[in-house]
Amino acid sequence: MASTVLIIEDDQLIQRMYQKMFTFEKFNVETASDGEEGLEKARSMNPKPTIILLDVMMPKMNGMQVLEKLKADPDTKAIPVIMLTNLAGDNDVETALSKGAVKYIIKSEHDPKEVADMVQEIITGYTRNDIPS
Repeated sequence: MASTVLIIEDDQLIQRMYQKMFTFEKFNVETASDGEEGLEKARSMNPKPTIILLDVMMPKMNGMQVLEKLKADPDTKAIPVIMLTNLAGDNDVETALSKGAVKYIIKSEHDPKEVADMVQEIITGYTRNDIPS
């Protein structure tokens, strides 16, 4: 079964670029254009997303607020969240990781293929301990 990535990103060009890359890499892809929509999709999707790519600077609710709510909700707290942003400050990285993000990726430092490869590595690590039934 294909993994599902939820991309929460307000920049439509970046959202489409990552959507195309993950579709090419055989992922199911869902997108949201702001924090509120992303949180709602993460909670309502069935099955839940395998992983979430989350921008920090967004309208309605920023990525750090979304991350806090995802990790506080028993239904979504186990979903790995990668912060995908252009904010490169050490405080932002530490804050995101302390709130439960598994990785903090600076968009300008990695091309979409590299990001897709990192996502695949994280998913593989998360599912390695699952025992097939």
